Amino acid sequence: MKKVKTNAMRLLEEAGIPYTLHTYNMKHPVLTPELLAKDIDRDVHLIYKTLVTTSHSGQHYVFCLPLTEELDLKKAAKASGEKSVALIDQKDLLKLTGYERGGVSPVGMKKQLPTFLEEGCLHLPSIIVSAGKRGFQVEVDPKGILSLITAETADLLAETKSIFK
Repeated sequence: MKKVKTNAMRLLEEAGIPYTLHTYNMKHPVLTPELLAKDIDRDVHLIYKTLVTTSHSGQHYVFCLPLTEELDLKKAAKASGEKSVALIDQKDLLKLTGYERGGVSPVGMKKQLPTFLEEGCLHLPSIIVSAGKRGFQVEVDPKGILSLITAETADLLAETKSIFK
């Protein structure tokens, strides 16, 4: 198999930020967070997704949060200083970031967009984000990502609503 090296991996290496590469099975009919965690033999709560949004002002923002959680768009807007934000249309993802859906990394985008990581990442020794290609993930110290791309942390998670409360 050809050795894969993505922009995200190159930038991490150039910055001297250590990472561990994980690969996962792309043949699952449905890749759930639990299957992904099992494939890479890591805790599901360490795996983060990268979401790209647009605001009323036309500015784009990136939000990274645990794969099992939901982005609270009001909290995302507040963190970015915008009135509102919405997820971008999937057809615009490649053109804007250089990454395809399912392979968006907060590191190595075509143009670095303002980025926010869920504040809980600071309590973890590492987080796992896309390496910039479907099937590949990098595990890295969240402080390394924060410093490399000058990202900020914020409370981004939607409150879970229980039917029992």
